[in-house]
Amino acid sequence: MTTLPADKVAQWKYDGFLSPFPMLDEAELEACRQGVARYEAWLGSPVNAHPDMKWRSMPYLLLPWAARLARDPRILDRVEDLLGPDILIFTSTFFIKEPHSPTVAAWHQDSTYYGLEPREEVTVWIALTEASEAAGCMDALSFRGRPRQLSHLSRVVKNSVNRAGQVITEPLDEGAPVAMPLAPGWFSMHHGLCPHRSGPNTSSHRRIGLGLNYIPTHARPAGSVRQAALLVRGTDRYGNFEPAAWPQDELGENEVGTHERAIGLYRDGYLEEEAKHATRSAHLAPA
Repeated sequence: MTTLPADKVAQWKYDGFLSPFPMLDEAELEACRQGVARYEAWLGSPVNAHPDMKWRSMPYLLLPWAARLARDPRILDRVEDLLGPDILIFTSTFFIKEPHSPTVAAWHQDSTYYGLEPREEVTVWIALTEASEAAGCMDALSFRGRPRQLSHLSRVVKNSVNRAGQVITEPLDEGAPVAMPLAPGWFSMHHGLCPHRSGPNTSSHRRIGLGLNYIPTHARPAGSVRQAALLVRGTDRYGNFEPAAWPQDELGENEVGTHERAIGLYRDGYLEEEAKHATRSAHLAPA
């Protein structure tokens, strides 16, 4: 079933982002926010403040409510229009900014350290609370029909919401960023090669977002690490990723073990790609 009209698919191919799309009603939103509260009570810390960043990632392996979001047809129908019928979820991340928080994301591309080929990721970003411009919503730049991997430098951005604290080092046309504010329960989509950023949360409310990263089943790890992924729609005829299991219990022993294994593979692949990218960028830098 086609959900996105042809002009929206054409816009995606030219710009690399689409927004906004309605999804969750107030009851569903409240259930998600209660799920975040239970998770943080279990952690004994806000997700974004926990010293181990692994707890921000892949909550669909720990929390049945997050797994239901990852497999929700309101998302997958649109992702299918962009990736085709056979879809994996590769990772996901909570992006939380406290009220009056300096936390930011500098200009970056999601695909940079994933280490996947081809680079055809779709990130779905769901607002569980309001993601206004004041709250530090996402800004995106069109790749103008020419998606390509840009050079990044990692571990340099202070107060970064991103794992690597990365920033694009190549010149960008920053004259026309598009703000993508989202009402609670709405979502946006952006390509893994779409440059995007977000500013600090200057509002008085907590900005809670969940990013879900989808890839086609023909994608494969480009490095030495065979990372984990889960089929969310269609058939996986390639078997390029380690299998994982959907959660049956919230934060059960089996679920925590599955998450630990998958996060370990993801972290190893991410660090390998980060090191490779740094070497390539240094080689390309002017003397």
